[in-house]
Amino acid sequence: MSKSSTRRRPRALSAVLVATALSAFGLAAGTFATASAVDAPAAAKAAASSTHTGHTMAVSVKASGDDPDGDGYIPAVPQVTGVVPSGDTPPRAYFHEFQANCSVTHTAPDDPIVYPGQPGKSHDHTFMGNTSTNAASTTGSLYGGNTTCKAPADGSAYWMPSVLKGDQKILPVGPQVIYYKSGVTDYRSVRPFPKGLRFVVGNPMQTAQEFRAHKGFVEGWECGDSFFNVDIPASCPNRPDVQLNIRFQAPSCWDGKYLDTPNHQSHMAYPVVKPGTNDNMCPADHPVALPMIEFKMAFPVNGDMSQVRLASGRGYSFHYDFFNAWEERTQKALVDQCIVGGLQCNARGYDETHPERGAALNADYRLP
Repeated sequence: MSKSSTRRRPRALSAVLVATALSAFGLAAGTFATASAVDAPAAAKAAASSTHTGHTMAVSVKASGDDPDGDGYIPAVPQVTGVVPSGDTPPRAYFHEFQANCSVTHTAPDDPIVYPGQPGKSHDHTFMGNTSTNAASTTGSLYGGNTTCKAPADGSAYWMPSVLKGDQKILPVGPQVIYYKSGVTDYRSVRPFPKGLRFVVGNPMQTAQEFRAHKGFVEGWECGDSFFNVDIPASCPNRPDVQLNIRFQAPSCWDGKYLDTPNHQSHMAYPVVKPGTNDNMCPADHPVALPMIEFKMAFPVNGDMSQVRLASGRGYSFHYDFFNAWEERTQKALVDQCIVGGLQCNARGYDETHPERGAALNADYRLP
């Protein structure tokens, strides 16, 4: 399927969008680009950017292995059409999740989503999962690659801005908790990520207020008994059991058309509330329910935090990237067992409170 047959806006308008977005990233936190955001005064954007470093979430304007013409649109082949968002109320299940436990692999000033094929152009990132992730990474280079995730079939790349104390990088130790959950009430409607899907969660240019109001905000920065901090706390209890933590959730509703779009977000959306209820469902223009990624990161730093910052700037510039390269059968087995099945699973797809349901993977975290 060619891009010309699937693109939602004409190429001429795409060029305008590219030129505008290069000056600054026009997304308000938790929303998608609007005319008022894109047309914000340049002076205001410059003021906002003065507190941040690294990339400004520019749209993709460089050809890459997955985007030969460099316009930022990567169509899904085949597209997923004819989906109606589910508003059904499923059988009660408090949990519907599994974990992808992945350790840090390396750090680098690369971002294969925002700056494909442009090594060194981004602020520094801490990478987890696929050990080969760099500026030139594509679906083909990641798929089947070596990984630090417990499931060898998870060739996906996960990354976030590096945490620094002065000039020293503070790296998470051991497997980190990356949840795959249901973001919609009808957890039975969730399907696996399509191969090659990628997106950015949050915005390095967001203000403190935008970060707090973001739909992905869970508990903010926390350490010890201090929670819901928008910025990194100035101090944390100086105890061996205290680390700096953050939790942040990704959008989980897909348009079914694109694996990426120029702003790396508009092909995804957060669930919306079903009118007259407290239930969440996907919006009509993003009808495909996918797993909701949630980063739960822990950084081994405490005590005096006055010099602790992100490579992207202040604590409220936190954001992260996901590039799917799961082996399809393994991902489906975990989604079906744990999310659709209404269980609280570990990385094997096993819920210890329901041993009778078995596990999706064997002791080596592979399909049996």
